[in-house]
Amino acid sequence: MTINPTHDPARRSWVESANTDATDFPIQNLPLGVFSRAGREEDRRCGVAIGDQVLDLVEAARQGLLEGFAVDDFTGPLNRLMAQSPDRWRALRALVSDLLSAEGAAGVRGRARQGEILVRQDAVTMHLPADVGDYTDFYASVYHATNVGSMFRPDNPLLPNYKWVPIGYHGRASSIVPSGTAVRRPVGQVSANPAGPPTVGPTARLDYEVELGAWIGGANALGATVPIARAGERVFGVSLLNDWSARDMQAWEYQPLGPFLAKNFASSVSPWVVTAEALAPFRTPAFARPEGDPAPLPYLFDAGDQASGGLAIAVECWLASAGMRAAGIAPMRVSLGSARDLYWTFAQMVAHHASNGCNLKPGDLLGSGTVSGAEKGSRGCLLELTWRGTEPITLPTGEVRSFLADGDAVTLRASASAPGYRTIGFGECAGVILPATGQE
Repeated sequence: MTINPTHDPARRSWVESANTDATDFPIQNLPLGVFSRAGREEDRRCGVAIGDQVLDLVEAARQGLLEGFAVDDFTGPLNRLMAQSPDRWRALRALVSDLLSAEGAAGVRGRARQGEILVRQDAVTMHLPADVGDYTDFYASVYHATNVGSMFRPDNPLLPNYKWVPIGYHGRASSIVPSGTAVRRPVGQVSANPAGPPTVGPTARLDYEVELGAWIGGANALGATVPIARAGERVFGVSLLNDWSARDMQAWEYQPLGPFLAKNFASSVSPWVVTAEALAPFRTPAFARPEGDPAPLPYLFDAGDQASGGLAIAVECWLASAGMRAAGIAPMRVSLGSARDLYWTFAQMVAHHASNGCNLKPGDLLGSGTVSGAEKGSRGCLLELTWRGTEPITLPTGEVRSFLADGDAVTLRASASAPGYRTIGFGECAGVILPATGQE
């Protein structure tokens, strides 16, 4: 992706709320999502976030404001658009940027039709951005992998394969939910003794995971690979992802095949997809591997990806207990990490995923795995922050947390920033914990 006029930090919109420093959605961002107007019997449709408004792409196309695009391109989820080419994605972004710009003939036409093409964000219901066919969660933060390994294998925290292969597992697409969906505490088998026997009951170690999710665009046929030099073109955009986890269930079940019921009860995603083109100014070199680490194998190595496959995205987690909310106390930020700390790039994840001929399809979702850094304050889950519950955190009310309690609200936020460019945000990925079924 190259820098172009859509990234110009001086560009302003006739949507005044997009010009404030506080917004996640200035005209330089233009993330895509799927919405319906609250209280209406209306089909889901694609939109673009701009300030505190949503540009209705269906209506904009109907009004003839998006030359080369038809109403059908924007009806339903984003899969139809994700199936198109990167050139088409770039063309749409350029048209929308001009349509919302405070200057130029296209902006004049857009402003004149604002009553038809804009709707307030607080007047819409946001849905999943795409119909998710398949979901794969990676384990791309070496700091997270090392921390977790240290808890369970102190003499051998990082297994030998980690620095050779992007580790991942196939998750559950049907339980991916949009931000704002409540998450019910799962019930399952747990055992304090690795040899068993287990008991069955609600998890006592419910956790969140701060992640980024990459949405796949385009398709490769079954049996066809995706060369690393082209793998970045398959990333349509990025959202926030919270892969909720039941750590006690996970510890009992993960041998020998990995996560299962401890992970598949819910995964939350933010509704807005920040496109790969919007992230062009925030590209950074891939993670600097320490001396002695192996170089990526040829199918995972591309000089361009090494030079700019990383992302300058700051990721935050905020926690508010039910008691905090009742007392009017603002959420507490419990971590601040960076996607710069991912050992593997999204392009490497895509190339590896398809290296055996796996067919990736439009709307597939790839999770980065927990984003954690070297410092304690950057650890992206409670398992790490409280070191398996031995170092609990204290909330402003005096409540302590080793893991999540019923009524806790978790909110993920993120922003991408770089000198000389407008900072852009991702919106929120939020969820509140409900008691296990029958425990209310």
